[in-house]
Amino acid sequence: MRVALGAALLAAVLWWVDPRALLQLWRAADPAWLAAGLASAVAANVASALRWWALARWLGAAVSARWALASYFRGVAVNALLPGAVVGGDLLRTHALARQGLPLLEAALSVLVDRLSGLWMLVVLGALAAAVGVASDAGAPVGRLAGGAGPAALVGVAAALLALPLAVGWVWRQAGGEPPAQGGQPWHARLRRLAHRPRALTQYGWQAAGSTLVQVLSIATLACGGAALGVHLPPWVWAAAAVPVFLFATLPVSFGGWGTREAAAVVALGAFGVEPAAAVAVAMLYGIAALVQAAAGSALLVTGRDGRRR
Repeated sequence: MRVALGAALLAAVLWWVDPRALLQLWRAADPAWLAAGLASAVAANVASALRWWALARWLGAAVSARWALASYFRGVAVNALLPGAVVGGDLLRTHALARQGLPLLEAALSVLVDRLSGLWMLVVLGALAAAVGVASDAGAPVGRLAGGAGPAALVGVAAALLALPLAVGWVWRQAGGEPPAQGGQPWHARLRRLAHRPRALTQYGWQAAGSTLVQVLSIATLACGGAALGVHLPPWVWAAAAVPVFLFATLPVSFGGWGTREAAAVVALGAFGVEPAAAVAVAMLYGIAALVQAAAGSALLVTGRDGRRR
């Protein structure tokens, strides 16, 4: 049903904007901007893999950065090949990390926190971009979407979002103290012990910085796709529009994000005067960049760590 729903949504969007208009846009696309967008997309996934590796190491996994890169790009391939948006790739990474000796709870937590931190920082960047837009003369669409909030209020939202994980971690750490280390502990006791791991604040800083870099590179990929098609918008517009586009692409009701991403792009970019056909074309170029990387990840799916087929 997810495959059918995603395919039906994509087909409806394509029918609405007229595939012939999309083909005309793609034929006139600037190859230099397309190459820049692909390079930015690859860099975003490399940064994502290293961010996950740092978190897994902090949780106790004895894995190398090379292993994390290979596992992450295998996940990228699975996300493109299976329905469920990012769910399949995340489950594959959890399983791979558990096979390396990290307990399943910690392995799943590393992937979940890694995924949520990326989306969290995307919203933070979107709030800051909205603040810049509201402060400018061209920020009327953002102002309406923000309910009339001013720049100071939007900056306050971003600051609150950054501080919330720290507050939750502090409460978590203070609740009941650190449980004694022993085998066979229930899951909630193991989670409480994680709050007492050393360098937790440093790890949060690295996670936030890594997620910011990932999202900046991902937004750059979207903007490069727009530039390739002649859609030139201020950087804050791309950052604000990327929030719904990227969030909808992660919904587990699509096949690799196709359909939901394009529908969100029509609404988000259309608010800034971008024609529906151009908005869909930009979103599809972003998806194509992911497919190119999935092709490389597919090769890793059938080879072992030493390169032999398995």
